[in-house]
Amino acid sequence: MHVVATAGHVDHGKSTLVRALTGMEPDRLEEERRRGLTIELGFAWTAPLGGEPLAFVDVPGHERFVATMLAGVGPVPAAMFVVAADQGWQRQSQEHLAVLDALGVRHGLLAVTRRDLTDAATAARVRADALERIAATSLGEVAAVEVSGATGQGLDDLRAALADLTAALPEPDRSADVRLWIDRVFTVQGRGTVVTGTLGAGTIRTGDRLVAGGATVRVRGLQSLKEQRDEVGAVARVAVNLHGADDGIRRGDALLTPGRWLATDLVDVRLHGDPARDLPRRLVLHVGSAAVPVHVRALGDDTARLALERPLPLRAGDTALLRDPGRHRVPAGVAVLDVRPEPFTRRGA
Repeated sequence: MHVVATAGHVDHGKSTLVRALTGMEPDRLEEERRRGLTIELGFAWTAPLGGEPLAFVDVPGHERFVATMLAGVGPVPAAMFVVAADQGWQRQSQEHLAVLDALGVRHGLLAVTRRDLTDAATAARVRADALERIAATSLGEVAAVEVSGATGQGLDDLRAALADLTAALPEPDRSADVRLWIDRVFTVQGRGTVVTGTLGAGTIRTGDRLVAGGATVRVRGLQSLKEQRDEVGAVARVAVNLHGADDGIRRGDALLTPGRWLATDLVDVRLHGDPARDLPRRLVLHVGSAAVPVHVRALGDDTARLALERPLPLRAGDTALLRDPGRHRVPAGVAVLDVRPEPFTRRGA
């Protein structure tokens, strides 16, 4: 399976496009369908492209739900960036692109949507402007397709571009230690707790013992794309039925291979973005589906020490971002350097 997240400004047609590509309704909540506004993460999938199914994580575009957007896009290796032909680049277009750049996402494509609502010259200008902005980020040069989810115009071209995109994705390490960032938790009567997430590396099998929130749990059952499985390997959307889970599991927790992950509340990081000394002291660290307030202490122009409000399972090399929710901006991307830094022994060290 391949997994792609949507990105882009509110009301630019992300959910409409996913619906047209998959024939499935990504908006799960009645309020979402009534308002025509994505609030929570949505999931849908297509028939196989090039022999493998393609799943979409459909994210909200409204600025009030950027934290939810980050929970969906954080663990996903590729993005379909959506810009409406009749509106062009908007505020959340810029913030979503900054998110992808901060996370170091390198695989994506541009869908210029609502093509039926404007003329060819306007659509071409929007396309050129968006491609120029995207090229200046970690995504680099990407393919672009003009499309209408309402009329079907360009959908075959978009399917072909998605097939090319997924074919270029790197092969995941299915033997890696499991760290499944949880983006949804619910209860099934008679079965207990079920969690969902995007498995980026490793393999989960029925009967496995994993750790969640410091407690050991057993995998009672697995589903991927609504099919029961004995095992699921990366990359995949997966639902895991857990035995022994307590009521404290929530979005932002992770299912982990026992004994292989250090939960840390102090990390040294390298930054790309604003200089470390210009950052506010209080920001929110987004990694995987987790969002944790942190205290920032500058160590140099591009390095800082982060004190996390709660521990997270991190390793050197992990990528994340720092967000200033009060100002609706991403001041810096983060690469984790050290998850057990030496303490400072004197004032001003």
